[in-house]
Order: sequence, then structure tokens, then C-alpha cells
Amino acid sequence: MQIFEDMLLNGMCLLFPLSIYIIFIAYFRNQDKHSEDIFLVIALYSSIYLLMKFGSDRIFIYPMILFNVPLLVAYLKKKNKVAIMISIVLVFYYHYGMKVEFIHLVLEYILYYITYNYLSFKRKDSISIITNFVVIKSFLMSLEIFFLFNPTGSCMENIVIIIFIMTYFTLIAYLILFFLNKGEEVMMLNNVIHELEKEKKLRESLFKITHEIKNPIAVCKGYLDMLDYEDKDKVKRYIPIIKDEISRTLILMDDFLDYTKVEIEFDIADIYMLLEDTCDIVKPLFKNSHIKLNYTIPEDELYMNLDYNRLKQVLVNLLKNSIEAKDSRKKENVVTIDVIAEKEQIIIKIKDNGVGMDKKTLEKVDEMFYTTKEKGTGLGVALSKEIIHLHGGDMKYSSVKGKYTQVVISLPIIA
Repeated sequence: MQIFEDMLLNGMCLLFPLSIYIIFIAYFRNQDKHSEDIFLVIALYSSIYLLMKFGSDRIFIYPMILFNVPLLVAYLKKKNKVAIMISIVLVFYYHYGMKVEFIHLVLEYILYYITYNYLSFKRKDSISIITNFVVIKSFLMSLEIFFLFNPTGSCMENIVIIIFIMTYFTLIAYLILFFLNKGEEVMMLNNVIHELEKEKKLRESLFKITHEIKNPIAVCKGYLDMLDYEDKDKVKRYIPIIKDEISRTLILMDDFLDYTKVEIEFDIADIYMLLEDTCDIVKPLFKNSHIKLNYTIPEDELYMNLDYNRLKQVLVNLLKNSIEAKDSRKKENVVTIDVIAEKEQIIIKIKDNGVGMDKKTLEKVDEMFYTTKEKGTGLGVALSKEIIHLHGGDMKYSSVKGKYTQVVISLPIIA
């Protein structure tokens, strides 16, 4: 029983640093090759140190055989310089600690080095390297046991010891190789997932650009379609609106050039003026779609810390959605905007009596890329909600299929 306890202790001393290394390469995405190599070297030297410091020497040969596992790992990872340094450390340790002849040790580790380089030249795999390493060590171990460690023991006893020790060594070596390979597989998988996430973010940014540029362009097109060059009054009213929407488009393009998330530029502005301005912009579009727009905005002022263009972008997008939700079967389509100013927040309700949404659509309405529109991108609501959240507010939908859809925006009053 004591033998197995010693084997377990020595195995833990050996495997603990290497396990930390495997976890490091498997689950830390941003490490470079240099830091990975440094961590491997630290793990290998730590394994040897722990074996020397805490490994059990009551079973005389077990610590000695496990010292060669970090050397084997260094060869498997193609770290020749590290392997040479480990070999030098082991030669001196065996010579002074185990009283093994110095020349025998030097020849043994030179033989490992030559064998590894020969197998690497022949492009042999890791299994072949381990197998040859085990064969060489088995032969040398036989000589050491028969002539150095247990010369008085019977032949059968020594053979059993050799078989037992080399089986233990081989199992540990293959176990470490297995986990190293699995760790590298997980690392490669993480890298692939990371690249896919980067690509997804890029696609999301591109979709946002397309969607949010489309809105002001659609507004411009609507006004251009209604523009009568003979009617000077319409020209005077529509041209400034078209210019404002073009300016807003340019702002959006600047914001998305670096493919980052939406940034908010806070400034003190009148929220009621923002609502009036938005309603003036979309009023002709509602008229052209034969939808009645009802709104009551207080005539006083309420200054808040907000991004004027971003909130305007949200409101235009939501009102445009209400136009697209028109139910042509109904006698009259109405969109109502209610504004409620409370002590610490302002609530804006936009409600239409359009086609409404079923339960499934309502649950997914703010999910990225989910859309019921034939040419939609599924980003308008998600982006609007993101802008509201960046203002410290919230945006919630409620709807009944065939009856209505209502969106409630709540914003904190921060002056």
C-alpha cells in the first residue's frame, strides 16, 4: 500500500505544474507563442523541483524514473535547449544524490539527445519518440538495477521491478502526452471560436451601418418623392429636413468606421424639443402613408443630459416601424405618442393599432438579426435598445396580434 501512496505523491509532484500549463494553453485565448513557451519551461523546471523537494524516496527508484518525464516532454515540444539544461541538472543530481557514475550518466543523456534528433530528422511522431525513449531507459535501467541498486536481489525480482517501473513510467508519459494534445486541441478550438466571434462582430457592425444609413436615406427619398419643385413652400420646408437627414447619415458613417459599438456624446438638451423635432420630421411620412399621428408634447422645457442625434435616431426608427406595421384592413390606422414626466424619469410611449406581434415574435423582437421583414436585418430594435441603455434607460415592448404594438421608453432625468 505504501508503494502506491509514494507513486501517487510523486505523480502529483510531477503532474501539478504540467496540469497548470495545460489549463493555461487550453483556456487563455490571448497568450502569444513566446509566453506559452516561457510557461512550459517554468512548468518543466517546477516539476523537477517538486520531485526533488517533496517526492518520496522511500521507494528508491521511483523519483529517479519520473525525473525523466519533464525531459521527454521537452523533447516532444521540440525544446532542445531546455532538454539539454534538464539533462545537465539530472546528471549532477543522479551523480551526487544517487551515486551513479558520472560518465555513465553523460553517455545516457547524450544517447537520448542523439536518438531524439535522429527520430526528428526521420519525421517520426510523438509515439515513436516515447517508445524509443522507453526502450533505451528500460535497457539502462536494467543495468542500473542489476549492478547498482539491487545487485543482491534475485533475477526474477529485478525483472519484476524493471517491468513495474517502466510500465509506470510509460503510463505517465502517455498520460501527459494525451493531455498535452487535448490542451492544444482546446486551444485551437478557442482560437477558431475567437476568430468567429471577431467575424460576427464585424458582420454586426456592417449590418448596423447598412440598417442605420438606410433609415435617413428612406426619409430623404420619401420627401423627394413628395417634393413639388413648383411648390416653393414645400421646397423651403423639405430641403432643410433632407439636409439634416444627410448630415445624420454622415455622422452615422463616421461612428461606424472603426467597427466599434455605439458611442454616446452627452450634452444638455431639451427633451421636449427633441420630440417636437422628431414629430415634424416624420409627420409628412405618416400623411403619405395615410396614418394618423397623435401626440401631445408639453410646451414647457425639460433639459436633460443626452445625445440629441442618437435619441432622435431611436425615435425615428421606432416611428418608422409603426408605419411599416400598418394594418390595411383597418378603417383607420393611428399612432399615438404619450409623454409622461415623473420626478426622476421621463416616459415616452409609442403605440400603434397595426398588425401587432404574436408571442414568439414579441419574445425575440430585440434579438440581434431576428426580423419578420422581407428585407430587414433585425438590428433596428437591438440598436435602439442599446442606445437607450447607454443613456441609463430602458425600452420595453408589448403587443397583441392584430390589435396593437406599444413600446415604452424610460429615461432618467439627469441634468
